[in-house]
Amino acid sequence: MLHEPGHGIDLAGANKHGQQMFLANMPTPTRVLRPPPPPRRPKRRPSAPSRPFTPVDGIQSELFAMTLDPQIVTERARWEDGELTRHCHQIVREHAAKHGWSTRQRNDVVRSLRLLQTYRSRPEERIRVTDVLTLPTYTGNIVSTMDVLEAAGLLVEDRIPRIQTYFTSKTRHLPQPMRAQLETWLSVMMDGSATAPRRRQRAPVNIRQQIHALTPILTTWADQGTTSLAEVSSGMVADALPASGHHRTTAVTGMRSLFSILKSLKITFQNPARALASPGTAVSTPLPLDTAAVRAALASPDPAIALAVALVAFHALTNLQVRRVQLTDIIDGRLQVGDRNIPLADPVRPRLRAWLDHRAKTWPNTINPYLFVTRRTAPRLVHPGAQFPWKRTTLRPQALREDRILAEAHAGGGDVRQLCDLFGMSVEGANRYVTAPLTPSPTSAATPTSDQA
Repeated sequence: MLHEPGHGIDLAGANKHGQQMFLANMPTPTRVLRPPPPPRRPKRRPSAPSRPFTPVDGIQSELFAMTLDPQIVTERARWEDGELTRHCHQIVREHAAKHGWSTRQRNDVVRSLRLLQTYRSRPEERIRVTDVLTLPTYTGNIVSTMDVLEAAGLLVEDRIPRIQTYFTSKTRHLPQPMRAQLETWLSVMMDGSATAPRRRQRAPVNIRQQIHALTPILTTWADQGTTSLAEVSSGMVADALPASGHHRTTAVTGMRSLFSILKSLKITFQNPARALASPGTAVSTPLPLDTAAVRAALASPDPAIALAVALVAFHALTNLQVRRVQLTDIIDGRLQVGDRNIPLADPVRPRLRAWLDHRAKTWPNTINPYLFVTRRTAPRLVHPGAQFPWKRTTLRPQALREDRILAEAHAGGGDVRQLCDLFGMSVEGANRYVTAPLTPSPTSAATPTSDQA
């Protein structure tokens, strides 16, 4: 700053008012000129489709599974304007307007569709569910995107059922002939059989219970050298069954199902489980709950918890019935549940009003017909999951229902007809509560039922 042309450098004068911060007598560095940043292109809405989007039939499998860079995919998806995005844009707008989506949720779905169009190997194919499940890697939306694709008829379900994954994990160590026979049984249980002998498909939860009960027995036979179920005799079946309890009931049911299907398909020559008696239903003793815990749940600041507990505590609804109650089922202070027309108890009504106010304030535009909605179900037409809202409480709905019926049975003097009319129960189910003690014994209190556990 102080150097004058034609004169030497005066270091003392240069440092008189401050310290020099560079080395003297060094060549001046050349200034690097950087190009100006490119102008930022404005975001654009998907243009109108130039032609109808017709997806190709079939799915082309990938030869190499490559890991894509999320940053590059996200950047390219910002400017993507393919036929899929154009085709689904109007569907997204209509779906969002119908279900009361927010602007943010609608934009998330549009961005997710752009991501799918960008990183898929063949953009003209229908979209597989497994492709949609990878969207969180690129900060995409899963559930709402699947709703739109399903409405557009472009979604292909290719997920492996959970029961199939569970079956594979449990039978991986078994001999190949035995595992092939079990796979045949599983196929009939899952899909049923339209040919003789005809069978209806079973619920996955029942199949899972039978697999869980059969696996230890099959493992023991395999360790003893048995490679095929055709080698199993009646004595082997009788010796392998548990002595008593719920495990024996489930094991007997599984054995009868397994060998009857294999015999009907002529995979085995005999049915070694034919002599097994039909197992009865495992009956547990209903136990009363702590009244303080129920009162605390009824006074919960969460209106969903307070209402759900009140419906079960005063009217003994099941968890499934609570989740499936619709707004149109409540008319003039009465609740319609199946064939039962229930006058709502006085403690239930203020909790119902509090929940309806909270529901209208939180999701004013939802068209979900069910009484209970969550953040995930409000923009859709489904009921909440089995854990709502009980996962935020220490109570279980089945135990609370049993407590209510047990109290009514003892208050009414053991009137079976009254229990059947009041709760829609069978005579056998009502007798279970009539014969149960109101005060649990120390042994029963220390051993809760499976529902309470």
